[in-house]
Amino acid sequence: MYIASFGLAEKPFAITPDPRYLYLGRQHADALAHLVYGINDAGGFIQLTGEVGTGKTTTIRSLLARSPNNADIALIINPRLTPAEFVQAICEELGVDVSSAAGNGKMLVDLLNRKLLRIHAEGRRAVLIVDEAQNLTAEVLEQVRLLTNLETDSQKLLQIILIGQPELRELLNRNDLRQLAQRVTARCHLQPLARDDTAAYVRHRLRVAGATSDIFTPAGLREVHRRSRGVPRVINVICDRALLGAYTEDRHEVDAALVRRAAGEVYGRALWPAWLPPAAWAGGLLLLLAAAGLAWRFLPAPGFGYLGRHAPARAAVVAPPVAKPKPPPTLAQALAADSGATTADAAFTALFALWNASYAPGPADPCTQAVAQKLNCVTLHSSLAQLRDLKRPAILMLVDDGGAPRQVVLAGIGTDAAELKVGERNVRVPISELSRYWYGDCVVLWRPPSLPVNELRPGMHGPAVHKLRTQLLQASSAPADNAHGFSFDDALTQLVEDFQRAHHLAVDGVAGIETQMLLDAVLAAPGTPLLQSLDKPPVTLAAGAAS
Repeated sequence: MYIASFGLAEKPFAITPDPRYLYLGRQHADALAHLVYGINDAGGFIQLTGEVGTGKTTTIRSLLARSPNNADIALIINPRLTPAEFVQAICEELGVDVSSAAGNGKMLVDLLNRKLLRIHAEGRRAVLIVDEAQNLTAEVLEQVRLLTNLETDSQKLLQIILIGQPELRELLNRNDLRQLAQRVTARCHLQPLARDDTAAYVRHRLRVAGATSDIFTPAGLREVHRRSRGVPRVINVICDRALLGAYTEDRHEVDAALVRRAAGEVYGRALWPAWLPPAAWAGGLLLLLAAAGLAWRFLPAPGFGYLGRHAPARAAVVAPPVAKPKPPPTLAQALAADSGATTADAAFTALFALWNASYAPGPADPCTQAVAQKLNCVTLHSSLAQLRDLKRPAILMLVDDGGAPRQVVLAGIGTDAAELKVGERNVRVPISELSRYWYGDCVVLWRPPSLPVNELRPGMHGPAVHKLRTQLLQASSAPADNAHGFSFDDALTQLVEDFQRAHHLAVDGVAGIETQMLLDAVLAAPGTPLLQSLDKPPVTLAAGAAS
C-alpha cells in the first residue's frame, strides 16, 4: 500500500528470510564466516544460536545462496523426528532412494554412508544443516553424533551445522550429551543489535528496497531501537507499521511519535514517550523535597534538643576510595599489544622451552629442529576438545581482526576458558572469544619411543606392535597379555578400537600418529609437559609436571 508513496520497489520490512536483506554487521558477518568455513572445511560441529528473531534463518538462507558448487547440502527445518526418520530425511535431501529401507535405521545409515562415499569420491562436500535444533531429542542428537563417525582415513564425510535458540546451548551442556558437545569446533551466538546497528539495519533494508533518501528521522531510528530492543524481527514489524502510519497521514518521513504509535499497535498497549517516566520521577522527587523542607521548619533548632545538648561533635569520616580492579585484557587487546610476541618464532621458542628443548629462530624448519631433539612435530586440524584429550600444549594458528596470522601457545584449558602464552605473559580468555580467532589449525610436540613414527595396523608384527599392546593394556588397567606378543591380531585391533572410541577418535582399528600420541598422553610419561586444567587448582606448566 505504501510502496509507491515512498518510491520503493518492494516492501523493505517483510519478515520472510530473504538473503538479499541480510545486514552484515560484525556479529552476523562472523556467524556467516563460520558457516561458510563449515561448508568448505572438514571438522566437527558448527553451532549457531540466537534469541528468537535475531536473524538465524536469514543467515542460513544467505549461506545457501553463497554455498560453493561442490557442496551437497541437506537442510532439515523440522527436526521433531525419531532417529530413523531423521536419517531418512537426510537421505531424501541428498537424493537417496529409501523405498527399500524406510523405517530401518541400520539400512538407512548404510544407504547414507554409501551416498557420502560417492560424494567424497567425486570431490564434493556433504553438509547437513539442522534448523531449530533445540527441538532435537537426546536420542536424535546421539544419532547425529554417530553420523560423524562416517569418515575416510583423512576426512569426515558429513559436516554438520546446528542452528537453534539459546536452549540448544543448554541442551548440549547436559552431561549425557558431553560427547557431542566436545565435537563442537565453532560456536556463534547472535545478540540483538546495538543502537547504531539498528539504525544501519533499517537504512540497509530501505536501500535494498529502492529508497534513495532517509525515510526515518534520527529520533525515529532511536525510537525503533528503544521499542524493539534491537531484535531484527521486531524491528521489521514496527517499521512496517510505522511506514503504513506515515502513508495514511500523507507524511514522507517517519519520526519518533509515529514509531511509538506503531510500536503501541504491535504490543497492543499505549506507550509513553521516553521522556515521561523520568519527568514523573522528577516531579515526585520535587514533591518529596518540598515535604522534607516543610518538615524541617518544625524541627527544634540545634542545641535545644537532647541530642543537641549532649551529643559530642563527630568529625565526618571519609572512606578512602577503593580502586576498581582492572578488567583482564581481551584476546584482541593481547594480540594488538605486541605483534612481536605472536610470531611463529616466538611461539615455537615458548613451546620448545616447555619440552626443555632449544629453538633457533630463523630459516631452519621448526619440525626439523624438533626431530633433531627426538621430538615429533605434528600439524593438526583439531578442536579444543581434542586438544584437551591430547593433554599437550599446542601452538594455535590465529587470525586477528585485521586478517593477519598470529601464533600463541595454548597452555591451559577449562570448561569455559583457555590460558594462552602470549610472549612472556599468560592471558586467560573465554573459549567463546578464542573461537572467533582460531579455526582449528595447530601444532603439537610429543616425544615418541622412536623416530620416525610409523602407523601400526592389523597384520603387522614386531617390537612396536608388542609395545602398543602393552601400553593399551596399561591404559585400560587390564592385566598384561604375553600370549599374543608381537602380532597385530584381532584382539589388538579391538583394544585399539576401544581406546579410540573412549577418546573420541576415528574408530578404525589403526594406531596412527594421533592414536599413539593420545595413548602417550594418557600414560603421562615422565618428562612430559602437560596441558594445565583450569577446572582445578593450577600447577606449574613445565617439563615433568603432572596435571
